[in-house]
Amino acid sequence: MRNIYLAFAETWVIEIDGVVVGFIALIEDEIGGLFLDPDFHGQGLGRALVDKAVIQKGPLKVEVFKENIIGRRFYDAYGFRETEEFIHEASGQTTLRMNFAPA
Repeated sequence: MRNIYLAFAETWVIEIDGVVVGFIALIEDEIGGLFLDPDFHGQGLGRALVDKAVIQKGPLKVEVFKENIIGRRFYDAYGFRETEEFIHEASGQTTLRMNFAPA
């Protein structure tokens, strides 16, 4: 991920007391990675990162593994809607493509 994807992504980090606890990486209007230290889940930090992306990019897309319950719950709660289900070729996992359009 670091050498292939992140080299081409626009990446923003979120810090608490000078320590990076999460990041969002975008290529154009697609979220390629949204990660938070589990100790900081449920504090609105993921929402803040996506809020910034929406302000900067407008409507967003994301792909999330169907079995990623935490990720799916987050994107559903934020307002992303499933548009497609497919098999991710590299992993063989069922993947959901989701879109979000601000009101």
